[in-house]
Amino acid sequence: MDYKKSKAPVNTVTRDLPDLWKDTGNIYETVAIIAKRANQIAVEIKADLSKKLAEFASYNDTLEEVFENREQIEISRYYEKLPKPTLLATQEYIEGHIYWRDPSQEQPKEEA
Repeated sequence: MDYKKSKAPVNTVTRDLPDLWKDTGNIYETVAIIAKRANQIAVEIKADLSKKLAEFASYNDTLEEVFENREQIEISRYYEKLPKPTLLATQEYIEGHIYWRDPSQEQPKEEA
């Protein structure tokens, strides 16, 4: 997913709580859903950043040789400017892009 194209705000936004819990009926369940999705997004972003920065890895053990790579700095700045994972997850939840299910609410299937 391209997080730069997301409509999520970069700064904190005040939300109307009844709008957030209208789907689940419980604000705590909504927060748990958003938190789990935010963790998934954070792991995804971290893996993507690590993969991109691994290209610039230097395997020399000398302390005297420290190189500042412009591309590496630009990549790091790009990821610093992205919205935080919680804001991305909240925006996905509001737009209805998150699928969740509650096993305790599901009806048990009868065996034939």
